[in-house]
Amino acid sequence: MIDLSDARVPTSRQPYHAVRGARPGQAARLERYLRRLVERVTRQSLSALLKEYRRQGRPVRRVALVVGSLIDPARIGNDHIRAHALEGQLFRTALEGAARTARLPCTTLVERSLYETASSRLKRSPGTLKRAVTDLGAALDGPWRADEKAATLAAWLALRAS
Repeated sequence: MIDLSDARVPTSRQPYHAVRGARPGQAARLERYLRRLVERVTRQSLSALLKEYRRQGRPVRRVALVVGSLIDPARIGNDHIRAHALEGQLFRTALEGAARTARLPCTTLVERSLYETASSRLKRSPGTLKRAVTDLGAALDGPWRADEKAATLAAWLALRAS
């Protein structure tokens, strides 16, 4: 698991919500502080995870991220929804930056179009891919959730790209 925020700084979990609530004179400084904190925590967390995988003899060669959207937050009129979009953008770019720092190629995929993207790149129908990913989870105890299936498909795409 990769930490994207600092547990000791609760506002780092939803930094743009905190920025929205800040006094006008403090908002820009708070935003810079929280953005840098998120970027640092993400880099350190990814670095620790990669080190542990290497220790286990499982070196990581690529990173694939599945995100909900790549929408430009500036296009969102509602302040609260824009804060969520800014947080999504921040966490995504922090992970992409951490991957670059670790010298790992990083692919970012949009969840809504993941199966269509995979279909095009893997030359298989979306239905065939959904069945294959679902079958991979059959051996697991417990639920095989949609986010786990999406991560598995993203990993398949990343491996294919290597």
